[in-house]
Amino acid sequence: MEKSIQAVFVDRDGTIGGSDSVIYPGEFKLFPFSSESIQRLKNNNMLVLSFTNQPGISKGEAKREEFEKELIEFGFDKVYICPHQHNDGCNCRKPSIGMLSKAAKDNNLDLEHCVVIGDRWTDIMAANEVGSIKIIVQTGAGKESIQKYNHQEYNGNWAKVEPDYIAENLLDAVNWLLNCRGEKC
Repeated sequence: MEKSIQAVFVDRDGTIGGSDSVIYPGEFKLFPFSSESIQRLKNNNMLVLSFTNQPGISKGEAKREEFEKELIEFGFDKVYICPHQHNDGCNCRKPSIGMLSKAAKDNNLDLEHCVVIGDRWTDIMAANEVGSIKIIVQTGAGKESIQKYNHQEYNGNWAKVEPDYIAENLLDAVNWLLNCRGEKC
C-alpha cells in the first residue's frame, strides 16, 4: 500500500537555487527546474513547505520578511526559518527538529508521512530524527555532504543515517517521489 505524503519540506540554499552559500533575497536565482518541481508537488495535493537556516537575519544582514516574501513568490505554501547562529543553542536550527515540529503542529501533519529534500546532511539528520523520508540532492553542498557524512561520525555520534534517495537535483527528487510515492523503488 502506498504511503500518503502530506507535506514536502524543501531547503532553500543549494536545493532550489543559489549555491552552497547564502545568497540574500533579491539576488537569489532559482535553478531552471525548481518552479516546475514545486508546482508538480502542489498539483499532487502535497503541502510544499520551505525550511531553511538563515543566520544572516540575526546578524542584521537580511530580514525574515524578505525571505518569507521571496519563498512564497517561488510557490511555497508556508515558510519556516531559523534566524539563529550555529552556536545560539536554539531548537530550530537544523539538524534540530524545531522547524519540522512547528510545521507539524501548525498544519496537523504526521511527520512520518512527510518528506525532507535538502543539500546538507543537517537536512537528512533532522528528517531522520522525526521519521520523514530523506532525500539529499547533489546540487549546492550535496555532493560534498554525501562524501563527508554518509556512514561517518556526526557531532560526536555515530550516525549511520542513510538518505532514502540521493537525487541529482530537485527535479530528480520530485520525479522519484511522485513515481515511488515514498516507497523504496
